[in-house]
Amino acid sequence: MSSYQKELEKYRDIDEDEILKTLSPEELEQLDCELQEMDPENMLLPAGLRQRDQTKKSPTGPLDREALLQYLEQQALEVKERDDLVPFTGEKKGKPYIQPKREIPAEEQITLEPELEEALANATDAEMCDIAAILGMYTLMSNKQYYDAICSGEICNTEGISSVVQPDKYKPVPDEPPNPTNIEEMLERVRSNDKDLEEVNLNNIQDIPIPMLRELCEAMKRNTYVRSFSLVATKSGDPIAQAVANMLRENRSLQSLNIESNFISSTGLMAVLKAVRENATLTELRVDNQRQWPGDAVEMEMATVLEQCPSIVRFGYHFTQQGPRARAAQAMTRNNELRRQQKKR
Repeated sequence: MSSYQKELEKYRDIDEDEILKTLSPEELEQLDCELQEMDPENMLLPAGLRQRDQTKKSPTGPLDREALLQYLEQQALEVKERDDLVPFTGEKKGKPYIQPKREIPAEEQITLEPELEEALANATDAEMCDIAAILGMYTLMSNKQYYDAICSGEICNTEGISSVVQPDKYKPVPDEPPNPTNIEEMLERVRSNDKDLEEVNLNNIQDIPIPMLRELCEAMKRNTYVRSFSLVATKSGDPIAQAVANMLRENRSLQSLNIESNFISSTGLMAVLKAVRENATLTELRVDNQRQWPGDAVEMEMATVLEQCPSIVRFGYHFTQQGPRARAAQAMTRNNELRRQQKKR
């Protein structure tokens, strides 16, 4: 038995009730305060629950944040700064380092012909940079200087070998102009089954009311001329996905559907995928880049739909699981091969 265990043995038969009876009220109050203390090292507890409340003063009023900040700032300004152990005078000590010149041994010295010596002595920095690149001395220059000298037949390094590489200046690319589509006019053309309307593109229009999108999907059920329907980045959610699914069950002319970059969850995507099975004209479907990952079940459903729908030859989605990805790739290869054979007939 260790000494620590022997020390604990003498407290085994102590009667706690007898000890509590002999304590005075002041000692009982102090014991109660000690028992209220909690774990001060537990960072998961709020600060007010890590130990007992030791404040004896009564509250002076509600918290005034601005007054507290002013008081702390004033206290910080009144505190005297600590003097430096060694005051700063700005004096420079020591001597600057000068690298000694290295003398080239006689056996390492190279003697060139007078014409070459004269040509190198009169060469500019740009010409020396190109010569170094031609000789393969790529460690003396940057990658940009090296490849410019190798790939170009003219002297293009005008900075010299010891220059600092400047970043390439690229032409600014202007932002993509906003979508000029008039939603009300587009809805009327879809309702009237306009034969000149083959594409409905509402990409990047983020203030379309949900009822209007539902009316558009309802009108698409009876339209026979629209071939492409795109709702990219329109903040569409599950209600719109359900409306699109209902449209796919009745429309028999749509060939391309794009609902990427929206807020559609797994429930909405599952509804669209189930509706795709009932549509035999759709050849392209894009559902990638939703706000949240749809899950394994939706990815397995995507692979199953591609296997059961040979009409789909283009599918836009980045699979995260290896199993559905392999099944989808095999199904897409088979669907494209079937389409190629149909065109030959």
